[in-house]
Amino acid sequence: MVPYILFITLAGLLSGVLGTGGGGLAVILLDKMWDDILGVLLGFSAGIMTVVIFLDLIPEALEYGSLVSAFGGLLLGVLLIALLDINFPHQHFSLHREGRSDRGKYIKTGLLLSIGIALHNIPEGVAIGAGFMASRSTGLSLAVLIALHNVPEGMAVATALGIAGLKSHYILLITILAGVPMGLGALVGGLLGGVSDNFLSAALGFAGGAMLYIVYDELIPDSHRKTEGHTAIIGIIAGVMVGIILIHILH
Repeated sequence: MVPYILFITLAGLLSGVLGTGGGGLAVILLDKMWDDILGVLLGFSAGIMTVVIFLDLIPEALEYGSLVSAFGGLLLGVLLIALLDINFPHQHFSLHREGRSDRGKYIKTGLLLSIGIALHNIPEGVAIGAGFMASRSTGLSLAVLIALHNVPEGMAVATALGIAGLKSHYILLITILAGVPMGLGALVGGLLGGVSDNFLSAALGFAGGAMLYIVYDELIPDSHRKTEGHTAIIGIIAGVMVGIILIHILH
């Protein structure tokens, strides 16, 4: 069990670091990412994540426990992410490169965003850990999807810090550090999921609730904001179709 818990922790850590760090690296290397590409990516992630929630996490939560444990965990996941979102906002896609006349303001914005992302990454890591305790395929799916979800968050931090004129290696370091707490969350999720079937049921419900909030409060709205016409919905539908195929293959 100990080696598997360490594996879960490492998977969560990599998901967080590669997600936010990848977003930071994209801003450093590309200076900007086309909105249409980012919008499709967000929509695609939302589509796959929707399938994972309703065809994987919630059914397994019900299978391992009861309606009470599954629903209780789901509600807790939604509420925790909502509270973090209200008290520690973590996305500012309205940032523009208007110069460095207010360097201190943009450094503060970037650091506050990174702290908000770091806090959000703990419960998201719990979702990954719980997913792995249900099955390796579920955990890997969540790890990849949450990493994709974190890319634009890392971009937001890097953009603010870039406007302030921070050196590239500092920007990359800060975006990577914002993803580190996901490893801690994955460890907690793995440990809680291994206590009993009811704990695993609640943990899977928690994962479903957290992902539910992220999909419908962040991914889908942001995918539409970043694109024009029907580009976002094409990405969402494509994600749903690919998600169904992946669930079928993996199970």
